[in-house]
Amino acid sequence: MGGIIIVNADFREIRVAISDGWGLSEIYIERKGEKSIAGNIYKGKVLKILPGMEAAFVDIGLGRAGFLYVTDVFEGLEIYNDIWGEDVEDELPAPTRPKKGFPIKDLLSEGQEVVVQVAKEPMGSKGPRLTSHITLPGRYLVLMPTMNHVGVSRRIRDKEERRRLKEIVENMRLHQMGFIVRTVSEGKGEEELHQDMEFLLRLWDSIKGKAERINAPFLLYKDLDLVLRAVRDFFSPDVEALVIDEEDEYRRCLGFTQEYLPQLAHKIRLYDGTEPIFEHFGVEEEVNKALQPKVWLKSGGYIVIDETEALTAIDINTGRYVGKKCLEDTIFRTNLEAAREIAHQIRLRNIGGIIIIDFIDMEEEEHKSQVLEALENHLKKDRYPSNIQGFTELGLVIMARKRTKESLLKTLCDPCPYCGGKGFMKSPLAICYDIFREIKKLAVLSQGGKISLEIHPSVAKVLVEEEAETLESLEGRFGVKVLVKERMEMHQDQFRVRRMR
Repeated sequence: MGGIIIVNADFREIRVAISDGWGLSEIYIERKGEKSIAGNIYKGKVLKILPGMEAAFVDIGLGRAGFLYVTDVFEGLEIYNDIWGEDVEDELPAPTRPKKGFPIKDLLSEGQEVVVQVAKEPMGSKGPRLTSHITLPGRYLVLMPTMNHVGVSRRIRDKEERRRLKEIVENMRLHQMGFIVRTVSEGKGEEELHQDMEFLLRLWDSIKGKAERINAPFLLYKDLDLVLRAVRDFFSPDVEALVIDEEDEYRRCLGFTQEYLPQLAHKIRLYDGTEPIFEHFGVEEEVNKALQPKVWLKSGGYIVIDETEALTAIDINTGRYVGKKCLEDTIFRTNLEAAREIAHQIRLRNIGGIIIIDFIDMEEEEHKSQVLEALENHLKKDRYPSNIQGFTELGLVIMARKRTKESLLKTLCDPCPYCGGKGFMKSPLAICYDIFREIKKLAVLSQGGKISLEIHPSVAKVLVEEEAETLESLEGRFGVKVLVKERMEMHQDQFRVRRMR
């Protein structure tokens, strides 16, 4: 069964879901006031050089300066992983650090105008990451005007097909510019590739011309919006259908497809059901599950995903699964199933950065190898590259995945105002002991009299039922009377102790 692309274009939020045989695999969200800027090209002005960080702040007119590393000015090849990760080919040379004698202050100066592209969206307090090495994606090719290199998507695995496509592009290009042959080019002929190349070269000439006439900061090129990007990047003959629930967006997609992908136009459908489209296809439920830390496996085991600022930790447990043969087999099968689910969840939740996986300890080295191989194989479906380090001496698997934007959790959720994002709060018993310390401190100063205590009902229950003797002891020792008042509107970890006149 092929995949399906589901577009929900209600209100001021666009959501695009990519579903395959395993279920929901990717979800993209773009709000009217928060449109993606990754891939946009700007004429910017250098605001400040930071020699100690070998970087510069560049004003691109967004209110928040972009960050341009020296590697993105001088070599910067890793940037192609960031913007078009699914089509990075395996022949690109590894990124190199700037040579000695070429520090950032020798390459850029404050006030200088530069043409840059957004490689990474702003994340948290960080501004967008920029690069001066431009990439322009077409349907079949990606143009790299600052490079002189032709490569082929790593997802095209047939060696003969890779050679054929590379030869076609090498023979066609008249300028000393680089190209990456995208995954959807597999099986395509010279005519389709030539048309795409001509379009990209004309587009680049237009951007250059505009950059020569206009002062910075200025937007030179805006990438397609989320819906049309989904058509360009994901809509292929392998996709069964692209279903849209809004008529204007449907007509826009149909027109775009008829112009650039006429052979696929018949697969675009307008959803006319009464039930919301994401509920009809089961996407809404899958998205809500992806916001939970615990993910159950079919066997009865489960994994727990904990995203932190610095890294993501994933833990595997056998749960209800007791196996049929022996403990080692039970653990191995749980880990094997977890490897597939972890790869799926990483894609779905768009988890980037450092990821530490704590598989259940296995005794046999062969089992470790098979689990690692399963994880690597399932991650091949991911459009963004990852680097798996293998098992450490402590039995942990450490990997890294390209972080290009916020994860699903951070896109849809804010830190809890109740616990401040910790995920925990003090227990009623611990709060009772905090209260006793406050009462003691106030009683010493008041020298008798009455003390008012306002607390949440859950804390009051523990205070009266479990710690009444402690409270009475305090009252007797200091000669005070504590009047307890329940306040439902207070948070559980809040309380108020004050002297009554």
